Amino acid sequence: MQLDLSSSITLERIPKRYYKPETDFDEYTMTRFEKMPVFIYEEAQRASKKVANSIVKRMLEKQEKNQPFVLGLNGGETPLFVYSELVRKHKEENVSFSNLVVFIIYEFYPISDSSFSYAKQIKEAFLDHIDIDQRNIFSPDATVEKDLISEICDDYEEKLKEHGGLDFLLLGLGSNGSIGFNMPGSNLHYSKMRLVMLDGDTRNDISAYFDSKDKVPISAITMGIADMMDAKEIALLAWGEQKAMSVSQMVEGPVTESMPASVLQTHPKVNVFVNLDAAGELTRISHPWLVTSCDWTNKLIRRAIIWLCDIVNKPILKLTNKDYNDNGLSELITIYGSAYDVNIMIFNNLQHTITGWPGGKPNADDTYRPERAKPFPKRVIIFSPHPDDDVISMGGTFQRLVNQGHEVHVAYQTSGNIAVGDEEVIRYLSVFRNMQKEFEPENQILKEANADMLRYLMHEKRDDDIDTPEIRLIKGRIRREEACSACRYVGLDTENIHFLDLSFYETGRVKKNPISEKDVNVVKDFIESIKPHQIYVAGDLADPHGTHKACLDIALAAIDLLKDDKWFDDCRVWMYRGAWMEWELDHIEMAVPISPEELRQKRNAILKHQSQMESAPYLGDDERLFWQRSEERNRATADMYDKLGLASYEAIEAFVEYKPVRTD
Repeated sequence: MQLDLSSSITLERIPKRYYKPETDFDEYTMTRFEKMPVFIYEEAQRASKKVANSIVKRMLEKQEKNQPFVLGLNGGETPLFVYSELVRKHKEENVSFSNLVVFIIYEFYPISDSSFSYAKQIKEAFLDHIDIDQRNIFSPDATVEKDLISEICDDYEEKLKEHGGLDFLLLGLGSNGSIGFNMPGSNLHYSKMRLVMLDGDTRNDISAYFDSKDKVPISAITMGIADMMDAKEIALLAWGEQKAMSVSQMVEGPVTESMPASVLQTHPKVNVFVNLDAAGELTRISHPWLVTSCDWTNKLIRRAIIWLCDIVNKPILKLTNKDYNDNGLSELITIYGSAYDVNIMIFNNLQHTITGWPGGKPNADDTYRPERAKPFPKRVIIFSPHPDDDVISMGGTFQRLVNQGHEVHVAYQTSGNIAVGDEEVIRYLSVFRNMQKEFEPENQILKEANADMLRYLMHEKRDDDIDTPEIRLIKGRIRREEACSACRYVGLDTENIHFLDLSFYETGRVKKNPISEKDVNVVKDFIESIKPHQIYVAGDLADPHGTHKACLDIALAAIDLLKDDKWFDDCRVWMYRGAWMEWELDHIEMAVPISPEELRQKRNAILKHQSQMESAPYLGDDERLFWQRSEERNRATADMYDKLGLASYEAIEAFVEYKPVRTD
């Protein structure tokens, strides 16, 4: 079975005329807002192939002249598709890399044989699979004593000069606008290779390679911006909505040290490659009416009117013709005749997204409701990537579905075991040990197993150790019981709580295995056993560790296998978002209001997950607890509806419908 697991969700954000995935470099024309060329693709893989083709083309041109091709490479997830395509070209198209010289542009400091290394990652992903001369691979030596770093940096730069500088530099983009490990505040013109201390944003970006943020290195050796700007050609890659704001500021903002990547605007030959998610804040994507004439769909009109309300600080029904004309939206007045007509249309459009009946209201006219009235009651599946995303992200809607009589099933896709701190396990083991002493006959096997685990956790476990299978099992059981407790609080029957324990997650580390056909089949078989009328999936791709994206990929792949079954004709798929961000208002298709009492109930359900409170190891830089993040996010959505002149609610949970492409 061939699985499409690329999973970029297309939300019809903008017609394709406003980005050109097929455009060749030489044909590209920038919009007036963009200060460097940006090439937007729906999928990172397609963009990566373009970059790989460009690298090979430049390298072969040098090969014909019997000259070396000097390539600067960065580590991380971003360039991996490029590396895999270059390896494919070598193996399947017989492309030779014999004239390639590689300079790896940064490395953590210090590193040891057992620690994560960018040089090791790049070799495993790319360099070990091609015919490069190993003597032509250069990387910062991060094993030396600190007082020798200046010397090895000078030596590295000298080698780069001896090879004539970089012919081509491949860069990624940090969420804070960093390039390499040149973070905000770096000198844009004179910074050379050096040791730097990593800031919080950068450490958060790279935390996926480590078991917890506490284990992320605090320093690195990086090539300076001055060396990067000497490269003859630069390609910068950025994938994902978490990079969207940085992409926008880099491309459209001023050149400033607070956004180091912005200095690339001054380079004579730089190209930026992004997927649609990372391009989301560019003007041609977010506000295309400021760039060119638009194909005005309902969603695009809604986006424009919401933007206009924010610009002029008015609710929808108070917008005037002058407001439209003064802010680049006169085209809408020409099409619809007056501001009043546009205002009423969009006001009603937003009003119809609001429903207190997420499963559909029985015996009601559902013409303008987001969910159909029949069948009632419905069979509902809520997929939760971790054992708490259901209540964090849609706890109010979950409660409504149960209270309104639907047959609700919750499916926890992963065990969530790595998010349980050791102290939680020690507490449970200690309770068990004391209970065994006081209430049960002594069981020597259990006693020894308990003692072994306690000794390991309290005295023997090192920072980089993976938990034993037994400890991971206990951590998973802790999260199971917390999830069951939250479901019981909501009123869900025990037989409707399901734990799928997808295998891709079970590595014991933040870094997961690739998702597999086995994972997809587990989800497919589960869906098929329920034959639901509604499916809720987590569409939050901002999860810094990637589990949400993997779980979404798996769920959508399973749905793709089932979409042509007859029973699926009566099934709708709704996407919710998690603790990191909310759907933009122009995308929301179902908004479920939450009263003050329901918001307190939602908080109580979240608090059943005690292991994920203050002691959870993956809360990130955001110091708010998950219930606080969730409440503030839901209140912010309600406030936005209120400011637009719609009904005022305590909080709102928002959803977007996912419509699989059906085959004829």
